[in-house]
Amino acid sequence: MRLSQYPINTLKEVPSDAEVLSHQLMLRAGLIRRLAAGIYTWLPMGLRVLRKVENIVREEMNRAGAHELAMPTIQPAELWAESKRLGDYGPELLRLKDRHDRAFVYGPTHEEVITDIARRELRSYKQLPVNFYQIQIKFRDEIRPRFGVMRAREFLMKDAYSFHIDEASLAHGYRLMFDAYTRIFTRMELKFRAVHADGGSIGGSASQEFHVLADSGEDAIAFSDADDYAANVELAPAVAAAGARPAPVLPLTKVHTPNVKSIADVAAMLKVGAAQCLKTLLVEGSDGGVVALVLRGDHELNAIKAQKIPAVANPLRMASAERIRQVSGSEPGSIGPINFNGRIIVDQAAVQVGDFICGANEKDHHFTGANWGRDLPEPLAADIRNVVAGDPSPSGKGRLQIARGIEVGHVFQLGRKYSHSMNATVLDEHSKPTEMFMGCYGIGITRVVAAAIEQNNDASGILWPEPIAPFQVVLIPMAYQKSQKVREVSDCLYRDLQAQGVEVLFDDRDARPGVKFADAELLGIPHRVVVGERGLESGNLEYRHRRASESSDLPLADAPALIRAKLGAMRSA
Repeated sequence: MRLSQYPINTLKEVPSDAEVLSHQLMLRAGLIRRLAAGIYTWLPMGLRVLRKVENIVREEMNRAGAHELAMPTIQPAELWAESKRLGDYGPELLRLKDRHDRAFVYGPTHEEVITDIARRELRSYKQLPVNFYQIQIKFRDEIRPRFGVMRAREFLMKDAYSFHIDEASLAHGYRLMFDAYTRIFTRMELKFRAVHADGGSIGGSASQEFHVLADSGEDAIAFSDADDYAANVELAPAVAAAGARPAPVLPLTKVHTPNVKSIADVAAMLKVGAAQCLKTLLVEGSDGGVVALVLRGDHELNAIKAQKIPAVANPLRMASAERIRQVSGSEPGSIGPINFNGRIIVDQAAVQVGDFICGANEKDHHFTGANWGRDLPEPLAADIRNVVAGDPSPSGKGRLQIARGIEVGHVFQLGRKYSHSMNATVLDEHSKPTEMFMGCYGIGITRVVAAAIEQNNDASGILWPEPIAPFQVVLIPMAYQKSQKVREVSDCLYRDLQAQGVEVLFDDRDARPGVKFADAELLGIPHRVVVGERGLESGNLEYRHRRASESSDLPLADAPALIRAKLGAMRSA
């Protein structure tokens, strides 16, 4: 493509409404433009990247034996009523009616539609297993769309659905998809991890997310430094400490702590570490009462773990300030387990603390020297905290590290959740109807583009991984409009590279060299070739890889072959 014929402008200034780096760079490089909140137009340069991501996904899905189809974006609401998600999905589900007042939804996902297809088309276990997939626009009415295409309302997604006769077949199909996803993100040259995850609104049992590692990631990932264990922090189990709790040494003492409410303030005033202070959080109980959850001051409550405890309301709801005053007789900030009249559940790490500090259930007062088994009963212990860096790995090997990640893919074993509610059956080998087992597998195509940028950038712009770069080579002639020799060599090289299948962005604009170089770096094209009169006098072109700090000479006589060799070398590196 000749840049002189490309009508989209790059931007020098960072757009004021772009919060994260990928959003800033996608706008500046002319990949996308905002139409409305969370809705973007993909311009030609951005669409080239999107299609490359899409093609890699399609190739690996086909390689794994999946069948591509295309399902409607508008879905009858009665299908969602059948699956019982019409009321459960929430306000992210865009609902609408046609001119005949019939209810529809704009599909955020397609479990209901594919299950309807399966129950109509699949008759016998002999037709199983089967996997259908599509690459299609989805819409989720996010309450606060942000971060550009990272959390947009409209987005391109690959969603696949497999059907099986039994759990063993489902587990095998799940593994095929897991392996396909691993190949997909490896081919895109992204640094990623697969982590154990929660099924969320989709449902199901086994569930793993694929995260592109980036400091700007929304999710915290815990992974072992000794093996391949990895999990979302919210799901990683905290291993209970071995050994006995220290014996009590200090007497129980009530101390005045005026205007001290946070753990940091308490620790500072009493000159102890936050781990020696226990915090008590009051949450609503499943029986209508209140439950006290006790953790070490340096740990955070894990809502997913806590709400799985039968005594705790699901979803987790913190008690209001008024409710706290009613049940404890104290103010928030002074709550503690001693003399608390209600159910108490203590994180297993907090059970191991001796001579701890806690609220005294009296405004502006705390206890020091508190001990389980002496000053209050031995507690009911549970794992209700987030893991932290340095915790033992649940795999039994190594210690946990914490990194940020951007979720780009998710695989689920759904089981019979949808086939049961929607009566999707086939005849088994005994000619008896049996509900099919399902798997669900998604990749956010648009999100992959943003995640790749978040992971690959520098102060000058984007550093595209080669397999998804919009072009392989940017060709920059110096004084193209003034030098006949430069023009002839550049035009000839452009034609030769194109004829050999190389994707070339030809910057033939009448612009200053600094502008051309800045745009080339902003766009992140992996290979840069410069044609200048001075270099031509010695029979050379100038070559630089986008990630390199220095340029090198490229003999003009062998330029096309040498450029192709560099492309191949980078692919095999």
